[in-house]
Amino acid sequence: MYIDTFKVFCDLVETGNFSKAGALNSITQSAVSQQIRAIEERFKVRLVERGQRHFALTPEGRVFLQAGREILDVFNDLDHRLHALRNVVAGELRIASIYSIGLHELPPLLQSFRQTYPDVELHVAYRRSPQVYAQVASGDVDFGLVAYPMKRSGLQTEIFSEDRMVLICHPQHTLARRPKIRLAELNGEKLISFEPDQPTRKVIDRHLRAHAVEIEHAMEFDNIETVKRAVEIASGVSIVPGYTVRQEVKSGVLCAVPIESPKISRPLGIVSKRNRARSPAHKEFVEALKQGAAAA
Repeated sequence: MYIDTFKVFCDLVETGNFSKAGALNSITQSAVSQQIRAIEERFKVRLVERGQRHFALTPEGRVFLQAGREILDVFNDLDHRLHALRNVVAGELRIASIYSIGLHELPPLLQSFRQTYPDVELHVAYRRSPQVYAQVASGDVDFGLVAYPMKRSGLQTEIFSEDRMVLICHPQHTLARRPKIRLAELNGEKLISFEPDQPTRKVIDRHLRAHAVEIEHAMEFDNIETVKRAVEIASGVSIVPGYTVRQEVKSGVLCAVPIESPKISRPLGIVSKRNRARSPAHKEFVEALKQGAAAA
C-alpha cells in the first residue's frame, strides 16, 4: 500500500465524488474505485456504502479515514523537515587537496569555516594530483582541490583562484635586489625544480622552452616545502606559486621576485563528480574558497 492510496481515499471523502477524487490525483474514476476495492480486500472490511448518487462511510471507513489523515500529516511533516534540512549547513564534508593548496591556501579558511559552521565535520586528505582525481571519481571525497585542473570523464572542474608564480632566492643572491625580472634573465641559473610529472613543472618547462632559457636543474622535489628549504640554503633559485612563500618572505628567509615577462599564473580548481548532488556545506565551502581568493 502506498501513500498515494491514502490520499485518494481522503480526497474521495472530502469531495464525495469518485470523478473529482480521480481528477485531483490525475487518475480515472475507475482507478479510484479499484484502489478503494484494493484497500477493502487488503483489510477484509467494507469502507464505503455505495449508492447510485452518493456513498457513505462505514464505521471501518471512518477509522481508516482518521488513520489516513494521520499518515498523510506525518508524511507531509517529514517532507517539510527534509526540505529544511537541505538548507542547514551541517554534516560531513570530505576534501582531497594537493599539498600546496592544503598547507597554504586552506588553513585560514578551515579555521573561519569551522567557526561559522560548527556543525560541519571537515575531513581534509593531502594527496598528489592523480590521487585527488581518483578519490573524487570513486566518490571517496565530496570534491578535490588541484592546480591546473584537467578535464576528466565523469568529472567537472571550476577555477576558484589564480596564483601568480614568482622567482624565489636566498636573500644574499644577486637577484634578490631586483624589483622584477624577465624569464630570459635566468639563463645559466641553477633551478630547484618540481619533479617532471607535476603540472607546475610542466608549465614552467614550457615557458622556459618558449623563451629559449637554458637552466641547470640542480635538484628536483615532489613538494613545495622541500623546494623552499633547498632555496633557503642557497642551493639555487626556483619558480613557485607566490601564495606558498608568503610566510618565508615575511620572515626574511626568502626573497620573492615578480616575473614580469611572461606573467605566469597557476590556476587552482575544484574537481567534483558530475551530476553529484551538492550539500549545503559543500556549496558554502566552495563559496568561501572563492571569496577568500578574491580577498587575497
